[in-house]
Amino acid sequence: MITADSSIWIDYFKGAPTAQTEALDAVLNDSSHELVLLDVVLMEVLRGFRLPHELRLVREALAALPVVTAGGEAVALLAADIYRTLRQKGLTVRSPIDLLVGAWCIENDCDLIQNDRDYDGMVAFMGLRGGS
Repeated sequence: MITADSSIWIDYFKGAPTAQTEALDAVLNDSSHELVLLDVVLMEVLRGFRLPHELRLVREALAALPVVTAGGEAVALLAADIYRTLRQKGLTVRSPIDLLVGAWCIENDCDLIQNDRDYDGMVAFMGLRGGS
């Protein structure tokens, strides 16, 4: 199972050629991978579109993916543990949403396509799969 952080989706829809958008494109074009979209990532992606026709096109494109809830008690507890553990190591995860996404991926044994320093400590110390 694979998911992508909102920044990767945003770059993807902008047409920005990066290693991460190319990885996402490869996953989208390979039916052997199970690609899921987290609800909080969906919100982050959609909130940035100002033009109604762009929003409609992106919603239609993302509608093909299963949307899963990134929350729940186990994920919330793990996200809090991750935050505290990384703070003790001198690392601060700036985004609570990134904490939820990372915790959900760890809890559900899911790879994450990302390019955000908030995930660096989770990759290095918490077992998150998906380096930038």
